[in-house]
Amino acid sequence: MTGAANLVVVTAILALIQSAALGAEPTPPSTKVRQGYWWYEAPPPPKAQANEAENPPLVKPVIPPMAELARWTPPKIRKLIEAQRDYAATMLTVDAVSDFWRLQDFARRKARAFAGITQIAMLTHPELNAKSANPMVGDARAALGAQKEAVRRDYLRSQARQYALVMFSRESCGYCRVQWPILQRFQEDYGWQVIRQDLDAHPEFGSRFGVEVTPTTMVIRRDSAQRMVIASGVEAYPNLSQMAYQAVRLLNGDIRPEQFMTGAGEEGGFFDALANGPVAQSSLAPDGQRSSITIGGDER
Repeated sequence: MTGAANLVVVTAILALIQSAALGAEPTPPSTKVRQGYWWYEAPPPPKAQANEAENPPLVKPVIPPMAELARWTPPKIRKLIEAQRDYAATMLTVDAVSDFWRLQDFARRKARAFAGITQIAMLTHPELNAKSANPMVGDARAALGAQKEAVRRDYLRSQARQYALVMFSRESCGYCRVQWPILQRFQEDYGWQVIRQDLDAHPEFGSRFGVEVTPTTMVIRRDSAQRMVIASGVEAYPNLSQMAYQAVRLLNGDIRPEQFMTGAGEEGGFFDALANGPVAQSSLAPDGQRSSITIGGDER
């Protein structure tokens, strides 16, 4: 063995001895993806079928026999009609389009049958029919309107000594000049005291009564803290009279808050929210007491 070869062998032996002494083993380069502040993992390649969910395969809807379809619920029928419509609009065949219109015809006849039975139900139970309290014939409607107006007028006139109307205004408010003659007409018809309060001259009234918009019209009970806003802005005379009537009845305890839209002479009828019991019971507190409402600092 030559001297050069001996040198190579000795060098290799020394390297193995040194490696064993240090406990080190040769390791292959790491294939793990580094992560951290300075490292990131490359996003996966896009899937070739990413749009399959957006464009599901077209399937022909299964239309059951009409006897079975008649027992389906309306939402289920609607879904079938929509599916058949989409299928027919895509395929554009005579059979597919005809099936769609057969389903439409079925739905139309089902609705017609429901309307026919509804008419019989309204005749059998007139208390469920609005015509019993709101006739559509012109002469009857005029007579009913006159009757309600007489009830409202008599009631408001009887409360003239107990209540007053106050309109809060400002000199710069042009709408206030429109609203004021309407309140004066109310005074002439019902005999109430009507007051105009200028917030520019008395700004403390704005915070005291919670008025931010002018004109604001309020019903105030004499010798009491009870009050209620019946108009914010300009209000027509018929609406103002109706709101004053409802507000006074509520403040007097003649109606409950749930009946605020119940008009004159409609108590206990079709338009009374508390008639026939169910809503009246649901509006009671857990202890059996009626729900309360705060108006002008007083609880009713």
